[in-house]
Amino acid sequence: MTKKAQSIICLLITVSSLSIAQNHWWGASVGLGHNQPYVNQSEFNLHVQDENNQLVPLFLNSDGRYRWSDSAFIFSVENGELTTSIPMTEVQAGTTLRDAYMAAQAKYFPATGTLPDTLFFTMPQYNTWIELMYNQNQADILRYAHAIIDNGFPPGVLMIDDNWQRYYGNFDFKAERFPDPKAMVDELHALGFKVMLWICPFVSPDSPEYRDLEAKGYLLKNPHGGTAVLNWWNGYSACYDLTNPDAAAHFIAVLKKVQADYGIDGYKFDAGDNNCYASAPILAYDKTATTVDHTTSWAKIGLEFPFNEYRACWKMGGQPLVQRLGDKDYSWEAVQSLIPCMTTAGLLGYAYVCPDMIGGGQWTSFLGINSDEFDQTLIVRSAQVHALMPMMQFSVAPWRVLSAENLEIVKQMAILHAKFAPYIMQYAHHAAKTGEPIVRCMEYQYPHQGMEMIKDQFMLGDKYLVAPMTTPGTERTVTLPKGTWRDEQGKRYRGGKTYTISVPLARLPYFELIK
Repeated sequence: MTKKAQSIICLLITVSSLSIAQNHWWGASVGLGHNQPYVNQSEFNLHVQDENNQLVPLFLNSDGRYRWSDSAFIFSVENGELTTSIPMTEVQAGTTLRDAYMAAQAKYFPATGTLPDTLFFTMPQYNTWIELMYNQNQADILRYAHAIIDNGFPPGVLMIDDNWQRYYGNFDFKAERFPDPKAMVDELHALGFKVMLWICPFVSPDSPEYRDLEAKGYLLKNPHGGTAVLNWWNGYSACYDLTNPDAAAHFIAVLKKVQADYGIDGYKFDAGDNNCYASAPILAYDKTATTVDHTTSWAKIGLEFPFNEYRACWKMGGQPLVQRLGDKDYSWEAVQSLIPCMTTAGLLGYAYVCPDMIGGGQWTSFLGINSDEFDQTLIVRSAQVHALMPMMQFSVAPWRVLSAENLEIVKQMAILHAKFAPYIMQYAHHAAKTGEPIVRCMEYQYPHQGMEMIKDQFMLGDKYLVAPMTTPGTERTVTLPKGTWRDEQGKRYRGGKTYTISVPLARLPYFELIK
């Protein structure tokens, strides 16, 4: 037997052994990241369930395998065994999770070489949703922006959220709430912010825009040929048929006119979730389009705007689109989900991602809570998770809900993020070139060292291991891979061991690999 044949047999034995010994699957849904690698997962239908987040028809195994399908499907996992409703192509791409990911992304969602605007990565983002909810108005938006500066936070992207416009499908500011929107935007720019507006693909029924779009054939239809009315979280609306190239071009032209009229820099593209398109039978310009294809058509609009944000996508990995985790509750369980959901996003090709809003973006979690009732520790720890992620986003005003001492801690996290901007940008450009995630789970970076189930620490690029507190308390364990590590306080550690460390509220532990 030749040496080459012996090598091939050894490789086959190694792969076979890994397949038997390990059955750790990641994939399909970013919103299920906290359940990954899957051990047991109840039935999940990619056609109608999105967990408020991004989906990709891909599974990755820590033994180097991946499975792909061009279509959506139903899947479940029992005791690590993955079952899907349709056959999926399986490829043995190597022996590690990274091997599987790099091969899958190169074939199905290769890097484009382009990025969203770099300000997303280098400075914090601010969103008016939690502070104003459906009461978006000029005076309070400017008050929020000035408070950011007055409290020593660096300016960045500012997103004006839902209900600034007269109604859905219309892109005029409500005159009674925005007496001079152009002056407002000019003032925000003067303060150092870039300004984005919340938008959706829905159109209020029987409005002038509705009648115009219906006449042009730019709205989704029902099986009888009339305009379809879809049920989404803000009621019942018609919806742009963005599988129609003319409708998509019209919508883009409308958005660019808004930019020209008011000086808007970009848009937060909300809604577009696949379950919205499943709420009623619809017919589209593209007769083959399924629920998830409409989600993709919505996401493609954002490619026209370097300032964009999505939190629902389908097969858009590698594209220069900012992704945000789905709205999280104001809870410790939500804080604990941030790291595994972020690393799962990276494994599905969404490298340019933000871990929702600091303290949570689920508005119902904040109803009825007085400022003196907030768990300040939760807000601080959430900010620490965000600080060394590719992006961080504020919504609830820290200066409203935190003591002076805790506000200073959170402000230092925003400053730390800005300090790390050159390093983060290095890996953002690396992601644009290679498709490799910016934020990585431990198994991705250090395969077959028993780190598959570690979900409370992550790698930022190749060099930094970040280990925030994600539970109440001031002590945690950290597993350091082999090598020599130095923490943010200058203390050195020998890798290949697990350490128990003290984490007072002001501390965000991170470790630099020095050799």
